[in-house]
Amino acid sequence: MAEDGAPGTHDYRTVASRDIFDGRVVRLRVDTLTMPGGGTADREICGHDNAVAVVALDAENHITLVRQYRHAVGERLWELPAGLCDVDGEEPTETARRELVEETGLEADRWRPVIEVVPSPGFCTERVHVYLATGLREVGRPEAQHEEADMEVARMPFAEAVEAVLDGRIINGIAVAGILATRAVIERS
Repeated sequence: MAEDGAPGTHDYRTVASRDIFDGRVVRLRVDTLTMPGGGTADREICGHDNAVAVVALDAENHITLVRQYRHAVGERLWELPAGLCDVDGEEPTETARRELVEETGLEADRWRPVIEVVPSPGFCTERVHVYLATGLREVGRPEAQHEEADMEVARMPFAEAVEAVLDGRIINGIAVAGILATRAVIERS
């Protein structure tokens, strides 16, 4: 057990917090924290709703992916169907069910938590719950708006998706973590 003052034992406390921006998707603030050895330091924090992502595998072991434009990086990226936990009182599994239908027109009979990911803990509060969805059936996709109207939906053999992660065709961090974690889960089963 570490002694008080040893690395890993400092109790970081927020002594001040200042809101900078409150937008539709993100909130920005500056927190002032106590530092080891005395003094304080400011940390810029991006507040972001938690999210879900879905590894949807069909009976033929194909994964359903979506490809959409991401303006921050200026690219169209292959991703897992995903969305924000932005409905009050909705459990993450229900959010995942809703997002899978909205983005792909699929429902699933079986849901299994795979992994939780904190994509950018140095500055962002977002936590992503990744689920494995199986027992898929087509139910139709509702009319999409905004970026989702331009979203491509495709199925790919799961082994190819793993290779696409490893060779750099799939670079979205949540998709990378979700696909590789699902491979580990499948191999353990």
